[in-house]
Amino acid sequence: MNLSFTPEEQAFRNEVRAFLRDYLPDDLRQKMLERRHLGKEDLVRWQRILNARGWATPAWPVDYGGQSWTPAQRYIFQEEMALGRAPEPSPFNVNMIGPVLCKFGTDAQKQRFLTRIANLDDWWCQGFSEPGAGSDLASLKTRAVRDGDHYVVTGQKIWTTQAQHADWMFALVRTDPAAKPQRGISFLLIDMASPGITVRPIETIDGERDANEVFFDAVRVPSENLIGEENKGWDYAKALLGHERSGIARVGLSKERVLRVKEIEALLAESGVFSPADQARVRRRRVELEVELKALEITQLRVVAADSQAGHGTGANSAASILKIKGTELQQALTEMVVELAGPEGLAMRPEAHGANAPLADGWIEAAAPYYFNMRKVSIFGGSNEIQRNIVAKTVLGL
Repeated sequence: MNLSFTPEEQAFRNEVRAFLRDYLPDDLRQKMLERRHLGKEDLVRWQRILNARGWATPAWPVDYGGQSWTPAQRYIFQEEMALGRAPEPSPFNVNMIGPVLCKFGTDAQKQRFLTRIANLDDWWCQGFSEPGAGSDLASLKTRAVRDGDHYVVTGQKIWTTQAQHADWMFALVRTDPAAKPQRGISFLLIDMASPGITVRPIETIDGERDANEVFFDAVRVPSENLIGEENKGWDYAKALLGHERSGIARVGLSKERVLRVKEIEALLAESGVFSPADQARVRRRRVELEVELKALEITQLRVVAADSQAGHGTGANSAASILKIKGTELQQALTEMVVELAGPEGLAMRPEAHGANAPLADGWIEAAAPYYFNMRKVSIFGGSNEIQRNIVAKTVLGL
């Protein structure tokens, strides 16, 4: 199978690189380099730059503002965005609710929301997980009872990322408690300014407060905000999760982290912090990860090639779970390397813990531990790696 890129695809890569060089703000690039927290205003600013170019929603159907890119072009775009140290567009807007509306929304819903979703005029969050309904999402208990032309929603969601910023939530709610778990669920769009909604932040181990609990106390949601048919929300959620898992291997991100590790190695060597033995040990570990990353990239490109030949870009084959497992393991391993390189200085998670003359105090030391802790989540979301191994056992190994 030919895994190389065509001249047209290489030209597209150059186009993306030129765009990032000319339009990515320097302050955002620096924050991404140091893996610092990006605020809401940072993400809105960058997504609007992308949207002005027509690149905020490239995977959407062309009729709704997408690009007629091939799977190879989509792969190149994701890779160059990571290598160029650009923030990703809001996944909840671009990769989740947008595609669901394109496929299942009414004309009125599309007209009302899609343009605002693409430009991040409305910030969306995902209301799926609940206490006791995480990996077993079908056991969710948040109720939505029909009352005339409204649903009355009561219950709780948890681990709701960026709910503190959100204007809207797309949520799974139980509308028929007597039905089989997957059959009694509906998909609602909920205005976060509605009376009866309380958002409570959860401080995670990286010191951030992007995760939240969300409580619904008899929240009235217009029935026109129902996606598709009542009690068929599980079908729409599966389509959404397929988009969430696309590109989850994040080869480009790991490539960028390898480059960053090399830069840090050079800084440490020049400063005299590294002994020759230290340099050899770190280089050996980094090269091991580079070899694993190359194998992952080849697998990813096989998926891209298969999608191109099939005329679609879903990545829906048995390799998807393998990509997710290995991709997230590599992402975590590379953050471990950065923490190791930071040494004792990297154990503190607050910049004020370091003096102005701390060795190599260019930002990466302070960011090492928070980013390491943040990346613990990647082997859980999008389908935990334990579940993905079960999928591999069944679909690949036939066990």
